[in-house]
Amino acid sequence: MKILIIGSGGREHAIAHKLSLSDRNPVLFAAPGNAGIAALANCVDIAVDDLEGLLTFVKTNQIDLTIVGPELPLVLGIVDLFESNGLRIFGPSKAAAKFEGSKDFTKAFLMRHGIPTAHSETHVALNTALEALERFDYPVVIKADGLAAGKGVIIAEDYQTAKHALSEIMDGRIFGNSGDKVVLETFLKGIEASILCFVDGDTILPMSPAQDYKKIYDGDLGLNTGGMGAYSPSLIITDDVMKTIQKDLLDPFIKGIKADHIDFKGILFVGIMIDGDAINVIEYNVRLGDPETEVTLIRLENDLIDIIEAVESKTLDQVSLRWSQDHAVCVIMASGGYPEAYSKGCVIEGLGSQMDHTIVYHCGTRFFEGDTVTNGGRVLGVTATGPTLDAARKLAYERTSELTFNNAFYRRDIGTMV
Repeated sequence: MKILIIGSGGREHAIAHKLSLSDRNPVLFAAPGNAGIAALANCVDIAVDDLEGLLTFVKTNQIDLTIVGPELPLVLGIVDLFESNGLRIFGPSKAAAKFEGSKDFTKAFLMRHGIPTAHSETHVALNTALEALERFDYPVVIKADGLAAGKGVIIAEDYQTAKHALSEIMDGRIFGNSGDKVVLETFLKGIEASILCFVDGDTILPMSPAQDYKKIYDGDLGLNTGGMGAYSPSLIITDDVMKTIQKDLLDPFIKGIKADHIDFKGILFVGIMIDGDAINVIEYNVRLGDPETEVTLIRLENDLIDIIEAVESKTLDQVSLRWSQDHAVCVIMASGGYPEAYSKGCVIEGLGSQMDHTIVYHCGTRFFEGDTVTNGGRVLGVTATGPTLDAARKLAYERTSELTFNNAFYRRDIGTMV
């Protein structure tokens, strides 16, 4: 069985690692992949948004299944393109991918179907958005409507900060066309967690919950990032909390997509905010989260291919997910300056050593003149497992301390409650 993984990050490395453990012994390909994925798959230099190039590769090489990692090709409609050519591909259609492609679309869906979420307003003009700020308390959440690589959310503590953010997004175009609309939201306090789910259109099957750390600095301070680390299972999502999430958030999603005639098959990422008994949806994504994937798939005991085939055949209701009792912690090593300006091409040292119960997922790397060098803001996802959260955390940081590159930066409180 030949499988193509589209993407080049830690999420895709984790997918490749999980697939490499399958009893099916698949032959793996990755487009474009990275230096870490290259140890598990044949990497081909095709960009994730080159849909025609990907289609030609899959046809030419008789790929049996394509798994889409990042959101961009999904939003561009790669699933529709492949399926119209009779090809198997795992991910939601272009219409279903609007749950991530448009925050306004998602907010309207949530409110229409009574799924708990923060009060919001959408604006397409800077002047009306500025006027709307008078109707919100501070801090206020400002979101670019479209894709922004995990960086399109700004929490403004006061009016001047909010005004500047709106000007940057709508006039300065710092997120390009993604800022054609902005969504203003009431700020929700609490603890953020992530629920990754398999969806076949009729059934939604949640994975073991994870907790992500979005802010750049310890103590959850500073700018939002794509994620500076994660752990699983989440300490705050007890069995009772999970029952509430299923009843109030997940089951209504299935009812909602049926009512709206949205055929959703693939992954739904539900970002939630928990504050006591209040649980609100803060975002939907239509693919596996990163770095949540690095602490989730490593604990999944099922064969991932079996689950994907159950989604394809709409038999997900017959699947029971099995999870390791171990805890997992992932520490992201980032380039200094991220999530703003940072340099690339720094040589990474320490990758050659091994440590039991750890794996170093590559998030932004490439080969250059015989070395593995940095090639992104988030560079490595150092993941460890252990019988307790503290044990996994200690091991993850021990392995992290062995890895170096110029201006390397990482949070030191991953796996603690903040």
